[in-house]
Amino acid sequence: MADNHYPVNEIKRIIGASGTIVKDDIVSVLLTDSRRITNGAEGLFFALSGRRNGHEFIAEAYAAGVRNFVVTHQTEIKMPEANFLLVDDVLAALQKLAAYHRSRFKLEVIGVTGSNGKTIVKEWLYQLMAADKTIVRNPKSYNSQIGVPLSVWQISSRDELGIFEAGISTVNEMGKLEAIIRPTIGVLTHIGPAHDEGFADRSEKVREKLKLFKHCKLLIHNYDQMIGFEEDMPVRNRFTWSRNFNQADLYVFAGTIISRNYYLRAIYKGKEIECLVPFMDEASVENAITCWATMLAMCYSPVECDKRIEKLAPVSMRLELKNGINDCSVIDDSYNSDLQSLEIALNFLNQQNQHPVRTVILSDIYQSGLEQDVLYRQVADMLKNKHVDKFVGVGEALQKHEKYFDLPKKYFYPDTATLLQHLNELNFDNETILIKGSRSFEFERISQALTLKAHETVMEINLNALLNNLNFYRSKLKPGVKVMTMVKAFSYGSGTFEVANILQYNKVDYLAVAYIDEGVALRQAGITLPVIVLNPESSAFDKLIEFKLEPEIFSFNLLDEFVRYAQKHGLSNYPVHLKIDTGMHRLGFEDFDVDILCELLEENRYIRVQSVFSHLVASDAAEHDEFTKTQIKRFETACKKIEKTLRYKVIKHIANTSGITRWPQAQFDMVRLGIGLYGIDPAIQQGGGLQPIATLKTSVSQVRKVEANDTIGYNRSGKLSRAGKIATVRIGYADGYLRAFGNGVGRMLVRGKLAPTVGNISMDMCMLDVTNIDVREGDEVIVFNDELTIEELAREIGTIPYEILTNVSQRVKRVYFYE
Repeated sequence: MADNHYPVNEIKRIIGASGTIVKDDIVSVLLTDSRRITNGAEGLFFALSGRRNGHEFIAEAYAAGVRNFVVTHQTEIKMPEANFLLVDDVLAALQKLAAYHRSRFKLEVIGVTGSNGKTIVKEWLYQLMAADKTIVRNPKSYNSQIGVPLSVWQISSRDELGIFEAGISTVNEMGKLEAIIRPTIGVLTHIGPAHDEGFADRSEKVREKLKLFKHCKLLIHNYDQMIGFEEDMPVRNRFTWSRNFNQADLYVFAGTIISRNYYLRAIYKGKEIECLVPFMDEASVENAITCWATMLAMCYSPVECDKRIEKLAPVSMRLELKNGINDCSVIDDSYNSDLQSLEIALNFLNQQNQHPVRTVILSDIYQSGLEQDVLYRQVADMLKNKHVDKFVGVGEALQKHEKYFDLPKKYFYPDTATLLQHLNELNFDNETILIKGSRSFEFERISQALTLKAHETVMEINLNALLNNLNFYRSKLKPGVKVMTMVKAFSYGSGTFEVANILQYNKVDYLAVAYIDEGVALRQAGITLPVIVLNPESSAFDKLIEFKLEPEIFSFNLLDEFVRYAQKHGLSNYPVHLKIDTGMHRLGFEDFDVDILCELLEENRYIRVQSVFSHLVASDAAEHDEFTKTQIKRFETACKKIEKTLRYKVIKHIANTSGITRWPQAQFDMVRLGIGLYGIDPAIQQGGGLQPIATLKTSVSQVRKVEANDTIGYNRSGKLSRAGKIATVRIGYADGYLRAFGNGVGRMLVRGKLAPTVGNISMDMCMLDVTNIDVREGDEVIVFNDELTIEELAREIGTIPYEILTNVSQRVKRVYFYE
């Protein structure tokens, strides 16, 4: 049997499944997402049940060529060629299969866990040891109950070392991952507050993490952080490091910054050794010491450790989506290249619909463990299956295997410098360009050439956090309830097609915009979901119809105008959405209007009522709960009258973001998810399951000393009460940092410390008091993030988070991250 090629009958036995096998296919690929299928013929689809039920997507997977499924119940849809393996628990079956696969190989495996730094340590250990061994590891941060088995499935007989990270969020999870990874060497990274909420206390979390090392012959950890846990240690043979205690195996007694590097001195086996870390921040230094200790524990010499650690490169686990030249979008993944991360990046490329051409710029792939012919055949097949239109290969190996790439347009260059010389000849225009390269190719130079130069103030949008928030609210819904997401006002300041693409890819049911031109922009960017326009203008009905947008009808005048338009242009049964005013008194038909409205709707063949909806005034506020109940009753009464008149069912929706969690009885047929998608919900306490998606950051232009009572800024309104320092930063009220934040009201994070504003906010800049902060020109400054939150900023100036988010100017560059 090939390394990861299993007959279906064999898999049936391994996972203890029942069911009839139609054909004993060979399986080599494990699938959990019907949208990410590259080799359906050899795929085994696990219909996982979580926030979305995988059984709902079996037909989609079957249409993509999958013929083998692990399920809890057989689908009623006819699929004559499919094998269904019936189990009690699909996730447990996935984990059991991966554990069996791991058991067939005797390689050394490093298991990494901790609160922070798992992925960085795993990737750095790979960088440090890849010259000596063929290494298999998790792609990116695939460290969950699903990610770990998918990662371990990659193990093959050619691998000499495995490095797998394991992440947990609550008790009774690590034992399952330990049975899959079976590490022989354990590495424990920094223990901090991440995921504390899933445990009774920090100690319970530590004990759960230590379960990963149950069968290890060696454990590497920070001596300082494990004081008090000696009795819980499952491993007797331990290699410890410390910056405080000289009894540790590696006692790091000194550290100093030298030319933007961190020079460490330590005692090891009674002798002084040294190490130069090419980073200065505390987290990177700690992660580097963990790697240093691991290498020493694995018998690398101190001299070799120093030599290799000095060359460590930054790890970027995130794809960056940026605006590019010539109306292009650029997906920057220019720091690493392997088959697994290439597949992840191609899936993200496929989510993008804003341009007609998909382009990939790819370097040679190193250390894959595969013969070059096999490797580049696989790469070529992946690109073709993902419908790549234009391919640019960089490197001698890709040039050598050009014949495998059967793509509409293809170009090959021996190195990055040659590509840059010919870049203009490739005529990039209206394309989504994925840039993916091994670090030695320095593809960041290509990214710089293809990305629009912009204002240094940047708002970073975490698309993974947005998806987490979507799934959080989905988990609160009753079966069958649809989701409409609000992308009006530039998606609350977060972008247009960038947000809409990920919502469409993750199968929301409706999008909502405020005006017709916003809907037109989505259609022009390739969005095909139904789009409701909340404030349609009669002057733009032509555009509304041309781009298949659906209007909200909130008044008799608007209804009359639209019906006349439909009659004039020969439309029939055009979908519309009726707004009922149940207490907001902003837009909508009131109670006494409903009877007349029903008369106008009866036998009206020009429109079809797609939905009836209203808006809760104070769904987050307990003091107004009685009024909310009144609104719900009014809405139900209006819906009954309308449906009785129409003689067909309509979609009913009244619950907004806070209504989803506080008013489950008001979910009806659909809910409208607004600012909660962006990580803000007044009804949910911070840390209650939502993640802020946006970070607004800028940088220091200049640092200067000022004397006590020197005036600072316009109108001489700012001054320091004592001699000190101020930093001028690149953000002002034209960027959305409101004048109300001036004169000490606002604060920003500089090197992790809060710095208050000084003086008035200018149009393009403002000043901060940095008297007690070691700050330099060019340093990063955080305006808001998950620590200094949008909610805090809103409270500082007596407004609401909506205003802070939507006020960020469009001249501020948006960069989108996706893991």
